[in-house]
Amino acid sequence: MDSALGRLTQGASFNAEHPSHSVLFVTTEMSDFIKVGGLGDVSSALPRALAAHHDVRVLMPAYREMLTGDHAITPVGRVKAYADLPACDIGRITCRDGLIVYVLLCDALYNREGTPYGRGSSGYGDGQDAGWADNDVRFARLSRAAADIVQGKAGLDWQPALLHLNDWACGLAPAYLHFEATPAPCIFTIHNLAYQGLFPASRLAPLGIPHEAFHIDGVEYYGELSFMKAGINYATQVTTVSATYAQEITTPRFGCGLDGLLRRKADQGRLCGIPNGIDDSWDPRTDSHLIQAFSSNDWRGKQANADYVRRRYGLAPSAGPLFVVISRLVHQKGLDLTIEATRAIVEAGGQIVFMGSGEHHVEQALKALARRSPGSVAAYIGFDEYQARCLFAGSDFLLMPSRFEPCGLSQMYAQRFGSLPIAHRTGGLADTIEDGVTGFLFDDMQLASYMRAIQRAFAVHRSTDLFNAMRGAAMTGRYHWRQSIVPYARLYQQALDAEAVAAVRA
Repeated sequence: MDSALGRLTQGASFNAEHPSHSVLFVTTEMSDFIKVGGLGDVSSALPRALAAHHDVRVLMPAYREMLTGDHAITPVGRVKAYADLPACDIGRITCRDGLIVYVLLCDALYNREGTPYGRGSSGYGDGQDAGWADNDVRFARLSRAAADIVQGKAGLDWQPALLHLNDWACGLAPAYLHFEATPAPCIFTIHNLAYQGLFPASRLAPLGIPHEAFHIDGVEYYGELSFMKAGINYATQVTTVSATYAQEITTPRFGCGLDGLLRRKADQGRLCGIPNGIDDSWDPRTDSHLIQAFSSNDWRGKQANADYVRRRYGLAPSAGPLFVVISRLVHQKGLDLTIEATRAIVEAGGQIVFMGSGEHHVEQALKALARRSPGSVAAYIGFDEYQARCLFAGSDFLLMPSRFEPCGLSQMYAQRFGSLPIAHRTGGLADTIEDGVTGFLFDDMQLASYMRAIQRAFAVHRSTDLFNAMRGAAMTGRYHWRQSIVPYARLYQQALDAEAVAAVRA
């Protein structure tokens, strides 16, 4: 997989004069309108970065937040009913910077109170998680619309050359194209393999999936229908969001039962890892969200943000280190380890602010921690973009002991704002944190291993010169979306070439 990424980046001078590609970027969330996790940030930033050289447009469902927002929606097309998937109109939103977003207008499926995946769902409503009961129809409708658009069947005045699909909810798009023997180049990006979109086999016919596709080399996964497996099987190219995670998911430990299929894709040169990045808004010198701007040459602004965080969350004045957790509160994120470590952190003079929502028992445990340690521990259940940026800016350390992490963005945000991440050496965390230089890594998902990393952080905090040197190094080690333009451009061309060759052979 390293060699696959090498082929994408080799000779990396990208000439903007070359013909650009027209790309439909298909997603279930976008932070401009609605966000559950990192996919929302990716879906907002990556199309904009790619738009410097390509005609990139976004397709997503029209959720209630979009229908009631201040963006004008202009009807521009329509997709027909298919099996039990209803017909629906396609609207167009033009963002202030010119990015075009197509939205599926279907009140019965998308105009609901809740997240894109469920009412208060802690995850991604994929059949393994408590999502909407009709999520199979809701996201099959999205996939079918993408397939129709790339085939010119939606009445739009624009037709993409290829589809860029994201995670399980978009996984049926390449399958629909395959079933009709009208393939188009499809890039399928895995943001989190653990959410697979599993539904009963009885849902094949309602979703318009031929029964002949229900086998080990099709959409079948241990007796169930898997949207994720469909995307991996039928896409032209499969990507994920860091080089290490691309390797990890080909192993039984991280492959979620799909490691054999993913190893085969890797052997075919059809699996690679392209890291996520962050955009220019994450700059402590200019970010208007912050209480006071700062840089690595002037820490006074960072101290002002720390003072604000302590006041805002009821923490006592302190010269000790300030830790934060900004995360979905789910098992993947290792909150159980941080809960275990909290007492030791507080006894050593540290303070912690938690921000996030998710599994009810984790939320309750964090509230209990805050009650037991007033002035030292605070828990904010929910998410607020303004406050999150202040937490990154005001904190000394970010706690991120994820059991697995395909890429992760929080560690990049933290580093850019001079907060050193303490993280499990896995996936994108291993790729973006240099141990002892821009943060701290630990190897085993055990409390003792985690605590050793935390103790190292305390020691560095006591050494002002070393602490400031590490913070400065973290702030300059930028992972920007611009780094992804060339790898994706080459991947798009590979996909177009591969489908052209397949068409000739057919």
